[in-house]
Amino acid sequence: MAHDLEGMVSHILEEMHALQGAMLPILHAIQDSIGYVPEEAVPLVAKGLNVSRAEVHGVLTFYRHFRRTPPGKHVLQICCAESCQAMGANRLAEHAKKALGCDFHELSRDGLFSLEPVYCLGQCATSPAVMIDGEVHARMNPEKLDRLLEGTES
Repeated sequence: MAHDLEGMVSHILEEMHALQGAMLPILHAIQDSIGYVPEEAVPLVAKGLNVSRAEVHGVLTFYRHFRRTPPGKHVLQICCAESCQAMGANRLAEHAKKALGCDFHELSRDGLFSLEPVYCLGQCATSPAVMIDGEVHARMNPEKLDRLLEGTES
């Protein structure tokens, strides 16, 4: 995997290193390619951008969007923006954490689900909303979420 990772990161760096503020697009491209930004990518990005490893690590840890471990088979994102909060997203998030046995930015007990907060899915009129594997579901409640998770587990 290390060799494949090096080639993939080299290709991304080659295409994006000249962008102004290239680090964020490069890290996004790595995560989009393999689902997370592995620790082994940090020195490659640092060298490619002529910055310290600490700078790359700082960006990865500052922005909660970046995963540093592989995600579960399914990614459940719960909208935590104001409209969804007003309509019960906090209760929904607590239910999801209990049902999956994990907190935000963690894997479920069975390793099938990654639980992530997201800040606006554009469904304010039909809050609260969640997104699972890129598909948005609105007017969510704990019972509907349980049915959705049960139907996604395979």
